Amino acid sequence: MGRVYQLVETWRFQKQKLKRLSNYNTYNLLIFLSIMNTSSPITVVGAGTMGNGIAHVFAQAGFKVTIVDISLGQLERAVATIGKNLDRQVAKGSITEEQKKETLANININSNMIAGVKDASLVVEAATENTELKLQIFEEMDKYAPKDAILATNTSSISITKIAAVTNRASKVIGMHFMNPVPVMKLVEIINGYATDKEVTNTIVELSKQLGKVPCVVNDYPGFIANRILMPMINEAIYSLYEGVAGVEEIDTVMKLGMAHPMGPLQLADFIGLDVCLAILRVLHDGFGNPKYAPCPLLINMVTAGKLGAKSGEGFYKYTAGSKDLVVSGMFKK
Repeated sequence: MGRVYQLVETWRFQKQKLKRLSNYNTYNLLIFLSIMNTSSPITVVGAGTMGNGIAHVFAQAGFKVTIVDISLGQLERAVATIGKNLDRQVAKGSITEEQKKETLANININSNMIAGVKDASLVVEAATENTELKLQIFEEMDKYAPKDAILATNTSSISITKIAAVTNRASKVIGMHFMNPVPVMKLVEIINGYATDKEVTNTIVELSKQLGKVPCVVNDYPGFIANRILMPMINEAIYSLYEGVAGVEEIDTVMKLGMAHPMGPLQLADFIGLDVCLAILRVLHDGFGNPKYAPCPLLINMVTAGKLGAKSGEGFYKYTAGSKDLVVSGMFKK
């Protein structure tokens, strides 16, 4: 019976696979099979928090990954971070020591864009949330990556259509917005640009599933879905603090205990980075022309002062290395 069950399950799997593949024309089928094969090279451009997290999940899923960044020091820190995160997974029993070694063996680093993307079947850009920088990177990716490679961006708010417009392959440009921390968070927000080919979308959906993620396909409008809903909430929390309605702890406590949020909006803003929050709000404000998206003056002042949240050591809370205690910044203590 065990053999029969195995054959039935194999047949079901193949039937489902063939059903999915029937949606592809011959050319795009070749692209799909190339990317879905874990021997196909994947390149991640950007070695920061999101870049190393994205590289981590691809490598852990068995893909050969190259991380590209102009800073060799940043590349080395990225690999070290991935190693530490894998150590946590080993300690929790979610992976074995052997799986950790295999994951790290799947990762290469390169400080040269041309060499880093020349063999890639998929390139995922994960640079800073800066429009001009991303456009420049996509121009280079388009120039040096294979002509049939899919170019994805991890942007959380910048127009996919605008990014695609600087390339000669708009139909192969797509948003692949991972959530932070990437190895833990299940969601991948997949964003279609105006010209994104349906088969490219289908490929990225299936690939996300192969990474153990849950894909959600949305269309290209400012903030997409995740940040169009999240950022106005965070901005309103900052306005509530700015206008003296309540303090930092009170605002976060109401949302955690009253709305069952695992983290209050001000703590979450610190975690995301106040500069990132400001950049996204400006994209929403500029994109919709609606004053409801205008960033709070307090947020603007904090970013100007260099108080960016956890990464700078202070935002709405004060952060000390080695401590997990939530301590309200002295600027907001009563």
